[in-house]
Amino acid sequence: MPPKKFNDHPFAYHQELELEITTLTNLGVGLGRVRLEPAGGPALRSPAERGEGWVVMVPFALPGERVRARVFRNHQNYSETDLVEVLMPSPHRIAPRCPLFGRCGGCQYQNLAYAEQLRWKQRQVRELLQHLAGLDFAVTPVIGSPREFGYRSKITPHFNCGLWKPDTGKDENPSVGFLRQGSRHDIVDVPRCEIATEAINQALVDIRTDVRSRLKAGEFKRGATLLLRQAVEGVITDYDAVITEEIPLPPPASGIRHPKSLRLRFLARDFFQNNPFILPAFAGYVRDQAAGSGARFLIDAYCGSGLFALAAAPSFVRVAGVEISATSITFAVENAAANGITNSLFVAGDAAAIFAGVDFPPGETAVVIDPPRKGCDEPFLRQLLGFGPRAVVYVSCDPATQMRDLRHFAAAGYALAAVQPFDLFPQTRHLECVITLRKAACA
Repeated sequence: MPPKKFNDHPFAYHQELELEITTLTNLGVGLGRVRLEPAGGPALRSPAERGEGWVVMVPFALPGERVRARVFRNHQNYSETDLVEVLMPSPHRIAPRCPLFGRCGGCQYQNLAYAEQLRWKQRQVRELLQHLAGLDFAVTPVIGSPREFGYRSKITPHFNCGLWKPDTGKDENPSVGFLRQGSRHDIVDVPRCEIATEAINQALVDIRTDVRSRLKAGEFKRGATLLLRQAVEGVITDYDAVITEEIPLPPPASGIRHPKSLRLRFLARDFFQNNPFILPAFAGYVRDQAAGSGARFLIDAYCGSGLFALAAAPSFVRVAGVEISATSITFAVENAAANGITNSLFVAGDAAAIFAGVDFPPGETAVVIDPPRKGCDEPFLRQLLGFGPRAVVYVSCDPATQMRDLRHFAAAGYALAAVQPFDLFPQTRHLECVITLRKAACA
């Protein structure tokens, strides 16, 4: 039976379709089109239906494949389906390493050869740049992760306490894992995560046993999210623990002498990049792009515990980190002292006056920004563009919001100098993209 509010245009509930997959969306979903016939069928409502065909989304289907898919939802402009069968596989299709692939929502690309993952991610950045920013600019090939699996240094499994019924004994093994593909509530039991480090997987065994025992004892009143984070101290499960990350740094392009590594301390719950194996190249590239602009000063505008500011400090006369979180600023100051960096300043910025505590000359200053997934909000952009730095190095975990923001920079006289994606998240749709912008008068 279809759901009560199912829209039956243009396909019936669970109707099966055969189609060819032509591309991947930036959400990692296969996309194809089906030509709708007006005779004996529903009236065609839009030019897309009459022309290129109706868009059909098929998760886990790959470009070039012919597949059979089952419809479960029709939207105004496209339909969502489940993959039933691959009729003609892509030459790049491989066997996924994880037995839960396709059910667990964590990975989208374990069935796609890694070199091909990188090519598609490069293409997606290029297409987003064209469609959202209106710019045609060469996107450098994606820099891949040294590890394709076993790279994540942090995972956050979930559980729902409602799955265990102490009075009936129902569900002897409550699920501890991640959200099911396509679901906002169902949890897939995950005894092992193939993209997490081996140390985390070893710790996960005992944590799952402990959670299940406590669930059965009735200790939990509601579900929760767990934390497993690998650091210098080992695998940490306490959100409030202070942990240490050590980041080896590559030699700078400028030839200026830099320390070979950086040690940073921060709270386990704080944001920090979760692929330590690619992080040295990633941080080194951001440093070199900022220094390569010719700027003498650097501002790290979402500095956290100081990663980019401290990694780049020897290349600049002075660096400043700005962060709304006062606790992060405390750690950044301590990290500077612990690493022997004396030309840094860290300011707990007010959201309404972010640059008020920094007196660097804008024409000689580069700014690094690494905003949340939602991108930069308009008040921040107004302040940044009002400050008018010589160059901006924009780091983003969501190229779609990053490309949206580029229109503001273009309108303020900034030109693209480089677009470099990094694959911090192999086997998934996610990636980081670093864009370098320079003010036209300073280029």
